[in-house]
Amino acid sequence: MRSRPGANAHYLPRMRAPIVSRLQQAVADALGGESPIVLAISGGVDSMVLLDAAAATARAERLCVATFDHGTGPAAARAAALVGVRAAMLGLECASERSRTRLRGGTEAEMRNARWRFLRSVAATRAALVATAHTQDDQVETVLMRVLRGAGARGLAGMFAPTDVVRPLLSLTRRDVMRYADARGLDWIEDPSNQSLAYLRNRVRHQLLPALRKVRPEIDRELLDVARAAAAWRRDVADCVDRVVAPRIVSRQAGVDADASALLGFEAEELKVLWPEIAARAGVALDRRGTERLASFTSRARVGARIQLSGGWEVVRSRDAFQLRASEQSLPADAKLELSTATTWDGWAFRAIDDEPRETPWSAWLPREMPLVVRRWRPGDVMCVGAAGRVRKVKYLLSDAGITGHERARWPVVLAGGQIVWIPGVRRSAVRTARSGRPGLAFACEYVNR
Repeated sequence: MRSRPGANAHYLPRMRAPIVSRLQQAVADALGGESPIVLAISGGVDSMVLLDAAAATARAERLCVATFDHGTGPAAARAAALVGVRAAMLGLECASERSRTRLRGGTEAEMRNARWRFLRSVAATRAALVATAHTQDDQVETVLMRVLRGAGARGLAGMFAPTDVVRPLLSLTRRDVMRYADARGLDWIEDPSNQSLAYLRNRVRHQLLPALRKVRPEIDRELLDVARAAAAWRRDVADCVDRVVAPRIVSRQAGVDADASALLGFEAEELKVLWPEIAARAGVALDRRGTERLASFTSRARVGARIQLSGGWEVVRSRDAFQLRASEQSLPADAKLELSTATTWDGWAFRAIDDEPRETPWSAWLPREMPLVVRRWRPGDVMCVGAAGRVRKVKYLLSDAGITGHERARWPVVLAGGQIVWIPGVRRSAVRTARSGRPGLAFACEYVNR
């Protein structure tokens, strides 16, 4: 544990140090409003400073402290314990979790992903924003690391990119944070892994950046300028996508639809700029190869074509849109249509009605004496469409109605005795579903969950 010697003897004078008011004002500005906030606190000096400043400037009922023990050793356990004690002293709620897997020696990405899964979970249960203690120094390191990896403009924005994560200390340096901790007499835990050169960030922090600063003293400012310019470029791209493409978020299927006619007006190089922003609306980060393949696919894909992307995502070309969805979505199981109660199937609601069905494909007269089942459309499905018994593939009926791509894959069909008699919203079978003298029941269908 680290603390400044003699902190108690000089507590009041240090409280009036300019850095205290400056840093607390930055935190107050960032956490303004009434939204609940989850403070990501690791127990290191940066996060303990954030915790102290947030407690001094925001109402306690808005704050929840979240700490994640990666299970990397005694220091991580002590840090989590320190956070819990400090949160209790400040009268703040504290949520904690220890990694269920052994992450000692794990990659930076593995540890980051585990921590963020926990933070997102805590925030989701409270409808809260997450606030982290990243500083200007962290941003400089991030941008340099992305330069080394050959990132484009989107990546070079680093932590200046638009996000739902709040970073109150991003305008302050690590030196500012240390001065605040000294002025406030704070305790924290030094994580030994911060010195390990096994991690790229530590090699950049302890070796590469110090060497660059010796030969190019303005390197920090230059990297920050690049990041700000990249962030401004990203905002311009986002504005263009909003105005020209107007992608539609599909919350039920966790995806996004982009207007096909709008995208087909762009050249391949322009599509490489637009697609990462479109995909980001569904929380998908496209890699360079995926972006190039998707730009090519957009220009040549026929209706019904699809392309697989990394991370378990795919894009399908429908009649009117390019639809980005998770490729491993679970498809709904068959369901029996109940006669006495409403039946909900994958967001569609079926219910019996007392009146005769109107002349609309959203209602149908179905026989009582046959088993009634609703299921998704399957390739090869057919339905009788002519009085003479002519049949037609359901695929073409859906296509004629403009239902293609991912929408078609989840469209319901209703069967009576194993025969398709109704495609809700599209067509009813030409064969009478309830013959004269046999009991029948009218059903209506509506889409209740988009």
